[in-house]
Amino acid sequence: MMSESEHSPAYVGRSWYKNFQYQEGRDSPSEARNVLLIISGLIAAVTFQAGVNPPGGVWQDNDNGHVAGTAIYASQQAAFYLFLIFNTMALSTSLLLVLYLTHRFPFYVEIWVAIIGMGVTYGSAIFAVTPGHSVRFRYVMLAAAVPWLPRLLLQLFWRFKAKLCKYFCLRCSFLLRSNLLS
Repeated sequence: MMSESEHSPAYVGRSWYKNFQYQEGRDSPSEARNVLLIISGLIAAVTFQAGVNPPGGVWQDNDNGHVAGTAIYASQQAAFYLFLIFNTMALSTSLLLVLYLTHRFPFYVEIWVAIIGMGVTYGSAIFAVTPGHSVRFRYVMLAAAVPWLPRLLLQLFWRFKAKLCKYFCLRCSFLLRSNLLS
């Protein structure tokens, strides 16, 4: 029999929410991977489209000090800067997720080629619609690299872990012996 508190709106809201969360015994890893692929694909599509067609559109003429084909939003320099940096970071993260979730799938090389092509297209599009004076592209490139760096560093660590441990253990044991002798 259910207690009265289980019928309260707050309890029903929590139980409803928990029903849609990932549960290890109920949900299979392949279902979770499929959901993550769909979500990361949607994020990639939205962020790519936002970069190619920035909010507010592009100027259609060369009047009043603006250049046709450049983003109208770029006239608000700080806001446009933040938009470009975080949109690029979101796109880069979603593309990284797609690569990790499709690792060892058939046509994996083709997925890599498509993602590289998408990244180059995105970069050339934001370069084309952004006035040269409004953005330092090194920050946008850094934003694109941020999601990749932790994974790259972890992979390098795991690849060279034995060598690192051997180097540091030998070094530590040498230092310990020299301290004991003195």
